[in-house]
Amino acid sequence: MADKPAADAEAKPKSKKLLVIILVVVLVLLLGLGAAAFLLLKSGSGDDIDDPEATTQPVRDSRPRTPPQYMALDPVVINLADPGAIRYAQVGITLQVDSAATADRIKAYLPTVRNGILRQISRRTAEELLRPEGKDQLAQDILDLVREETGLAPVRGESPVQAVLFSSLIVQ
Repeated sequence: MADKPAADAEAKPKSKKLLVIILVVVLVLLLGLGAAAFLLLKSGSGDDIDDPEATTQPVRDSRPRTPPQYMALDPVVINLADPGAIRYAQVGITLQVDSAATADRIKAYLPTVRNGILRQISRRTAEELLRPEGKDQLAQDILDLVREETGLAPVRGESPVQAVLFSSLIVQ
């Protein structure tokens, strides 16, 4: 009997050491799994503030985009507002619209749209039309005119009439 308590005393320290080793291994594994999960979730979220490219990329809409429609208007030849000289401009305009339905709506208002375009161009001088800023301003004025005449004003920042493009612009 005296040998039994001595054997139990030797068995208890070994079992405590084994228990501590198992707990340490389990704790290290849990910490490793937690760190891996954190890194995977962080990289997949897209909220990388430290990445400069991530902050400059535009937010993409998940809706499928349809290609724009283009509506070419007849070219116009018009007198310019140059004082002391007779100057002409031949301007070809194409409207970028979101759908064929928008193009049909513009066609319904085409006489007033064309009149407004002629009036906008006739107010310009040759010098204005030859500068890039002048062309940009004319395009914006025509875009505003088309949107106003057709009632296709922007809704939530987007309009069915998207842009005015010059297919030709000749000043003489």
